[in-house]
Amino acid sequence: MVYTKPRWEKKIAARLSEKGIENYCPLNKVTKKWSDRSKVVLEPLFKGYLLVALVEKEKWDIKNVDGILNFVYWLGKPAVVKQSDVETIRKFLNEFADVEVTEETVLKANDIVLVKQGVFMDYRGIVLEVIGNKAKIKIEALGVGLSAIFEKKNLEVKTGKIYI
Repeated sequence: MVYTKPRWEKKIAARLSEKGIENYCPLNKVTKKWSDRSKVVLEPLFKGYLLVALVEKEKWDIKNVDGILNFVYWLGKPAVVKQSDVETIRKFLNEFADVEVTEETVLKANDIVLVKQGVFMDYRGIVLEVIGNKAKIKIEALGVGLSAIFEKKNLEVKTGKIYI
């Protein structure tokens, strides 16, 4: 897997294919709406990333391709995506349109979280309970405790202490 320049995923995939290097740019069918029409367009599922199958001798040549920034590293080594995972992505994209990639936030009671969006953006709070895709958070402000329901996607788990 490699990082690409923003919005260069399809260009780089075409260049690599021309050079005979196996690659996969998962494309998502997205319906775009304008004031006068709607159109289905193909957008990269993973923005800024491209899956590449390489042999060891091609590893450093690929960094010379214009638009490739670097390899994606995981635990200090280039990230490896299993072939079975690639096939799952292919099947999923063939079956569904408007696929959305989301990062799952695992929350549990007493976790310290940072609110990422909305009126309470950048406030820290404590998870009181998790309810499906939402969480009830207690935020201390102005000497009173406030609790509200937030969508989990708008929360980021933090470590450390919270001062209340």
